[in-house]
Amino acid sequence: MDVDAFDSLLGDEGQALLSALRDYDPAKELATATRLRRDHPPALVSAALTQATLRQRAVAKFGPEDAHRMYFTPNGVEQSTRTSVAAYRASRFAGFGVHRMADLCCGIGGDAIALARAGISVLAVDRDPLTCAVTRANADALGLADLIEVRCADVAEVDTRDFDAVFVDPARRGGRGRVFDPEAYSPPLSWAIEAARTTPRAALKIAPGVPHEAVPEDAEAEWISDHGHVKEAVLWFGTARPGLRRATLLPSGHSLIGTPLLPDPEPGAVGRWLYEPDGAVIRAHLVADVAARVGGRLIDPTIAYITTDELRPTPFATAYEITDVLPFNLKKLKALLREREVGIATIKKRGSAVEPEQLRKRLRLEGGNACTIVLTRSAGSPTMLLGHPAQALSGGA
Repeated sequence: MDVDAFDSLLGDEGQALLSALRDYDPAKELATATRLRRDHPPALVSAALTQATLRQRAVAKFGPEDAHRMYFTPNGVEQSTRTSVAAYRASRFAGFGVHRMADLCCGIGGDAIALARAGISVLAVDRDPLTCAVTRANADALGLADLIEVRCADVAEVDTRDFDAVFVDPARRGGRGRVFDPEAYSPPLSWAIEAARTTPRAALKIAPGVPHEAVPEDAEAEWISDHGHVKEAVLWFGTARPGLRRATLLPSGHSLIGTPLLPDPEPGAVGRWLYEPDGAVIRAHLVADVAARVGGRLIDPTIAYITTDELRPTPFATAYEITDVLPFNLKKLKALLREREVGIATIKKRGSAVEPEQLRKRLRLEGGNACTIVLTRSAGSPTMLLGHPAQALSGGA
């Protein structure tokens, strides 16, 4: 889809097509396209079908109300920030007193929209003409055009010194898929860091797997998860605590701030309770902080599972009550599950070579009872733990 084809969607005929395709079934694309081309130009039909499909995919990130009013490109759907994360980040900028900022590498405008909704005036910059056209259309569709100015330019050409803050979201995908080297981002992380230092406040969106040694000393590093899934890492500049590491869990908003120089917890025997830290906690290297909060120990020096003898609820880890601690043995496991009539099993692994789905097939589960199976290592040995999720966990330790 080029800019002209996209622009045709914004006219009355294009809008009518998009409205009619809201509940369109992509599996019937050929039949739908054939029917619509009897009354509409083929290029417009193709653009509308593409947009309808992208809107359906975008619902998971933007929710149905926004997704079916917005416009997307294939890369924009894949790389854009989901609304929950963008809104959280915008709230931090607003809390810093930011009123005017530059969103560099803005994509289809997901972050610019959240910033504008937080009352911040945004210059959204991208070098791709189609992406810029989509961002303008999104600002108009959501009633935010007065707060979002879109500029089609190379971000390196934008003077950011007069802004309160900068947000940079470098492209982390290339022709061959995901890019893992921060210097292979577009633009490179080193450029983004220098751009961040031109304004009083700044944030850089990066991959959650970024090496900790790549984090500058003057940046706060934050890892963010949403409903238990790690979504991104952010480098913050101009905060009160450079060098800080933080794990933030959405939608609750709980944020765990790392304690400097906290020693790793000592390993020990598996107790009655097992804690699985949230992925953002693990990425932020804050497992020791969670262990300190619950008074726990590691089950193995190399494994991010914490154990205690008494339950201490925490929002930063999921707790399981452990009923069995056994050396890994498939025959023994099958017999035990058959004896207990376990037909529903949640299989987790950390530090085990066993693949959960392959194990599930071999177990041939039958029965009406449920069980959580954890494949891991304890004191260096392959171990299987059986148990159940702790009930009524709430609050924060």
